[in-house]
Amino acid sequence: MNDDLHRILIKGGVTSPGELKDVISMLEAAGLTEVHFGSRQDLLFSLKDANKEQIESISKFNTDIITDRSYQNILCSYVSADIFEMTHWLKGSTFLYILEGFNYHPKLKINITDLKQRLVPIFNGNLNFIASESEDYWYLNIKLPHWKTAAYYPVLIYSWDITKISKAIEDIYEDILDVDELFFVLNKNLDTNNKAIERELKVPYLTFPYYEGMNRMGLDQYWLGLYWRNNKYDLAFLKEFCGFCLDNSIGKICITPWKSFIIKGIKQNKRPELERFLGQWGINVRHSQLEMNWHLPVDDKEALELKKFLVRSFDQKDISTYGLTFGISNTPSKRTHFASIIIEKNTSPTLVKGFDIRPTYNVLHFESFDPNTQKYEAYAHDVDKIELPGLLMELSKKYFEQLGKKRAYKDPIKKDIIKTTKKVHQCQSCLTVYDAQFGDPKAEIPEGTIFIELPEDYSCPVCESPKSNFKKAELQFV
Repeated sequence: MNDDLHRILIKGGVTSPGELKDVISMLEAAGLTEVHFGSRQDLLFSLKDANKEQIESISKFNTDIITDRSYQNILCSYVSADIFEMTHWLKGSTFLYILEGFNYHPKLKINITDLKQRLVPIFNGNLNFIASESEDYWYLNIKLPHWKTAAYYPVLIYSWDITKISKAIEDIYEDILDVDELFFVLNKNLDTNNKAIERELKVPYLTFPYYEGMNRMGLDQYWLGLYWRNNKYDLAFLKEFCGFCLDNSIGKICITPWKSFIIKGIKQNKRPELERFLGQWGINVRHSQLEMNWHLPVDDKEALELKKFLVRSFDQKDISTYGLTFGISNTPSKRTHFASIIIEKNTSPTLVKGFDIRPTYNVLHFESFDPNTQKYEAYAHDVDKIELPGLLMELSKKYFEQLGKKRAYKDPIKKDIIKTTKKVHQCQSCLTVYDAQFGDPKAEIPEGTIFIELPEDYSCPVCESPKSNFKKAELQFV
């Protein structure tokens, strides 16, 4: 993302036509003519030549323009509700009620998703809430910024506790070392309606959906997906489109992580009017999936040109990429795009800075080409741009060779559910162990008191060494 881009955080990518129209008027008043959609379902735009104070003063909806990159938008699969397969108890309204409870801007990436859809990434957040088969309960997959591996919270989370638990984690996460310690703290300080996990989460493999065009929704309704390949959405078009939605009682507009938007609930008798409206604006609603299954950095001309080059090569060779997704990254090892295959540009060596040299790329893919395995495999290193089409075509064929073959699903973080060790703090002088589960009755420290909550004058009950003499340690279970 370019440094001069700023954001409007739209929780879960869900907004009303009226609110979006107000935002558009705000941006137009500042002299802007286009807006981008972000991969976390937010709005992005440049304020180089705009007056930020003027923009904020004319908004009727308390719209916040976010310049601090530490704040994150909440990712949500409400956009998939009612148009793709869903968990049996989950409804679109459930997502809306949960999103309504967030009255703060989180700094942790929060994903709230249905397991049975693939339009919205499930595991690329810090807190990933995933709907379980138990009504109104969610798995919580956690990977805090300073953790090396992800772990599952040991109980299911009640729908109406998601906001409470997210905020509590936000307040303390920097001092939390692992999921056991986190559970101790939250269980001690929060009153929540948890439920025991009856079966571990298993993520089925599902192919990536086609998300553009006019598609049937129920008996007499349609949903429409609109995608623009350059991710530059004309504000004048969007403003009139919001007006069409308001005139036809369409209550929500949803931004997808794939730089597109979807509206649901178009009545059958309104379809001709909508098609006429789109035609008058010259809007294409039939892009090839070769175009649509890409994640690119926002407003990055070089990445867009690389994508165009690769898509042209695929098209000329009549190569199918159905079910595959691709991401382009300009920062090696920063693979934030949740795609089957990643093309990452290598950084030029320091010694040749200032010289015009041809870039090289690495090609990686997820195990079994499934992003939910969370395990990358390297396919090629330091390759020239001209070699990329052939390598990606080889990978495409490799994907189809293994597609449909029965494979044992390996939960990438199952080891974090079944523990073989226990984390404690140990005195370095006499090796006495402090275990938060039991506290220290002699010092009147109650059970469940984690080490960071011990008073600063706490000392070892055996050798009286100070608290600072205790170090983290692991005990093996027998």
